[in-house]
Amino acid sequence: MTALGSDVDVTISEVGLRDGLQSLASIMPTEAKKTWIDMQAKAGVPELEVGSFVPKKLLPQLADTGELVAHALNHEDLSVAALVPNLRGAEAATAAGATRMTLPFSVSESHSLANLRRSHDEIFAEVEQIVGHLASIPESKRPGFEVGLSTAFGCTIEGRVSEDDVVRIAERLVALGADEVGLSDTSGYADPAAVKRLTKKIWNAVGRERMHGIHLHNTRGQGLANALAALDVGLDTIDSSLGGIGGCPFAPGASGNIVTEDLVFMLEAMGVRTGIDLDALLEVRRFVQEALPSEQLYGFVCEAGLPKGFRDA
Repeated sequence: MTALGSDVDVTISEVGLRDGLQSLASIMPTEAKKTWIDMQAKAGVPELEVGSFVPKKLLPQLADTGELVAHALNHEDLSVAALVPNLRGAEAATAAGATRMTLPFSVSESHSLANLRRSHDEIFAEVEQIVGHLASIPESKRPGFEVGLSTAFGCTIEGRVSEDDVVRIAERLVALGADEVGLSDTSGYADPAAVKRLTKKIWNAVGRERMHGIHLHNTRGQGLANALAALDVGLDTIDSSLGGIGGCPFAPGASGNIVTEDLVFMLEAMGVRTGIDLDALLEVRRFVQEALPSEQLYGFVCEAGLPKGFRDA
């Protein structure tokens, strides 16, 4: 999680470069990705998840993650995040200098076996090894380590998951030494009431300082409503994807992250400060669409434009 500045009320973490691109057939050229990073940093986006340290044969779309981390670090105030599936990925992320890394832990064990090809016990062991690895790194160079609670609200393979299981897993991950956990609606099962209820349960179990963020999909049109519920309950970091691209290739039907442009518009219109220049963000969208001409981008603000008086307000 990026620390909130005095002029920002909520951190928007852009995941399009990772969760977005990993689900597309197109492979965006590395130089275009670098331009995307530069434009979003200039627009004021405080955190970018630039890729995932996974084998090239699994996700060739993300094979240049190490190079992108190095490039993104040229932006002094930018939090540079990456996804890691295991200890090897964590070692690569720390060597590259990532600010933060996230390991996905699917509460649905069926999804875990499909996504990471590991059981819960195997991932707990992986977390323990990563924590040990991080302990060997000087604190000033140590990235934050978050474990994302994937399929926390439900799974397309198993259906609904138990909230008690989510809390139990969160408790164990924190006990093993993870800096924090994050909620993830991988399959679009969440609703606003569930977001509030599960957030409070996890906070009661591990403390508010151990969970700040949520990753939402708009599979069933609940994305912005769930983001608003997250903000209302007190979470202060929300993941989103430029143009709403992305999903999970190992969760059938899990299409669509929430659209960064629409999320920023909603929050700024409410008076919730994101620190993001929406006009500049829409320019980023135009660039990404040109770089991915065969892919569909989603969202409403780009089509309707900003309402009269919005900039003055």
